[in-house]
Order: sequence, then C-alpha cells, then structure tokens
Amino acid sequence: MRQRSELTSLPRVGQPVTVKQTAAGVPGRIRFELNRTLTGQGHERFTSAAQAIGPRAAAELARRLFASGAVTSVHIFCNIVTVDLVAGSRDGDLAQIVTDLHQYWKPGMKPPSVEELLAKVAPTQTAAPTTDGPAPELSDAEKLIPPHLLARSRAARSKAQI
Repeated sequence: MRQRSELTSLPRVGQPVTVKQTAAGVPGRIRFELNRTLTGQGHERFTSAAQAIGPRAAAELARRLFASGAVTSVHIFCNIVTVDLVAGSRDGDLAQIVTDLHQYWKPGMKPPSVEELLAKVAPTQTAAPTTDGPAPELSDAEKLIPPHLLARSRAARSKAQI
C-alpha cells in the first residue's frame, strides 16, 4: 500500500516546484516526483557524496541529500528521485531538501550589491598585446569583457573593415 504526501513550495523563478513523496515499495526507500526534470532522459546513481561531482542539478541534489546523513544512495531519472535511507533513519526533511533545490531566493534575503558581486569575480586581465605594439588602454566597459572575447571581437572588427 502506498502512502502519499504532497508538498508544494513557493514559486521559484516564475514556476512553482511541486514534490510528491511516495513510499517506493521497498522498506527504507523513498521516491520523490518533481514537476521539473533533473537529468533529461538519463539515469544517474550516486552511492556517496564523492561521486556527485560537478554543477549539474542531479549532482547538487545528491550532495545535499547525502549531507543530511540519512541517505545511503540516490538514483535520479528525469524528474524522479529515489533515495535509500540509512537503516533506522527517518525521511525527516528530505522532501524539503528536494523542494529547495531550485530555490535561489528566500523571503527576507537581501540582494548583494553590485560591488559585492564584482568582488566575487576574478579581476579581468588587460587585453593581450597585439603585434602592432603595446595593448591599448581599456575603457571601463571593456574591462568587464573577458580578454579572449575582447580580442576575438577586435579581430572580427578589423577583418570586416578590410
């Protein structure tokens, strides 16, 4: 017999994230169904947080679930997340972890200032010197452009002027 509970979160990025929690038919296994896909049509299985490498949504969710201490493995296929629990543990806040995956903004948060955001970005390098002489002085706007893109843009502009 299946038990169902449904958690609907606040809208995130214009679309509400809904998570349905279902017993998976095997003791100690829980299934979550999201209204967003995490892996496309691929299967991803993690048996430890060390296997959850990279910025993909599936890897990030696996890291968060393992950090709860209640999970031994995570399997993600499209929009279905199946979790095996540590023996004797309860699902606790796992549904909330899944729900909060796409939450980039929470009520009461203060947005960072432009200065704070720019401080997190590595300072841009000056443009690479050309064969014509020293590198030209960069305007404030050009300093925000990655050097390789600025060089490519200048090369395309000079080619178009010929």
